[in-house]
Amino acid sequence: MPQNKTVNRRFLLASRPQGAPTPGNFKLDQAPVPTPAVGQLLLRTVYLSLDPYMRGRMSDAPSYAAHVEIGEVMVGGTVSRVETSEHADYKAGDLVLSYSGWQDYALSDGKGLTKLDAKLGKPSYALGVLGMPGFTAYMGLLDIGQPQPGETVVVAAATGAVGSVVGQIAKIKGCRVVGIAGGADKCKYAVEELGFDACVDHRAADFPQQLAAACDKGIDVYFENVGGAVFSAVLPLLNLHARVPVCGLIANYNAAGKPEGPDHLPGLMGKLLVRRIKMQGFIIFDYYHRYQEFFKDMSGWLAAGKIKFREDIVDGLENAPQAFIGLLEGKNFGKLVIRAGDE
Repeated sequence: MPQNKTVNRRFLLASRPQGAPTPGNFKLDQAPVPTPAVGQLLLRTVYLSLDPYMRGRMSDAPSYAAHVEIGEVMVGGTVSRVETSEHADYKAGDLVLSYSGWQDYALSDGKGLTKLDAKLGKPSYALGVLGMPGFTAYMGLLDIGQPQPGETVVVAAATGAVGSVVGQIAKIKGCRVVGIAGGADKCKYAVEELGFDACVDHRAADFPQQLAAACDKGIDVYFENVGGAVFSAVLPLLNLHARVPVCGLIANYNAAGKPEGPDHLPGLMGKLLVRRIKMQGFIIFDYYHRYQEFFKDMSGWLAAGKIKFREDIVDGLENAPQAFIGLLEGKNFGKLVIRAGDE
């Protein structure tokens, strides 16, 4: 069923996942399109961003943000058109960055909305390279990683929405960049299209050895967004005074319990101490006051052709659950976006 003017399709959280999410954790609900009251506006979703953090929001475990309650609309950033407005600051036709979630329509009182330039070539970029993923890459690498010319920077999920930008910024800063990705096609893309110096397939049986060979002078900055076996291969290669910005641990998001095997924490702590490694977690919320700094730099790099950005666009809101499940399995190639309706 395509998007229409009378029915609001909404994906609700039906149950909390035990391990990896399944289609049964989501419920497709249909309701009448709401009518804005005075001071409100009606938003129609054009693009919906799908991101790994959503898996954490499906859980009721304590975190940095409130979880989605059972029966609530799944959360998510959106690019939306103002359909009708009873708000003085917005008019019908305005394009806005919003947080409408997994639904066709949403009411807003204007809080938290950002008007988008009508001349923006790709409005979906507001959810990617010019939005939260690009901002995360920029602040994590530059503020915490502090890469210096000639240093070796390694980034996992190297062709994803965050990792691809991390690597390209590191190249702009004069670093040697090694990516880690899943599959030969992604590794080829990282080197030939994004300009990485090397990229290693984490699915290879000898992945740790290949990574060590690609980082023959060790690793000065490792941008962590995966965890698991990838970090285990990275840890022995970290140089004295290495920096490790941590923005995600996607390898652990679907874990139903504690990992099997030996406790690696003592070894990690010892390595952090002996090599004086800085390992710092961060949430991009903490950097919103620096968004204009990021936007200026990133817009300039895009215009100059110094940053390339790939999107994986899936048509139809009805396909959001399956696309999200695939995201957590690494099936996407680029920033995953649902095109819910016409621009």
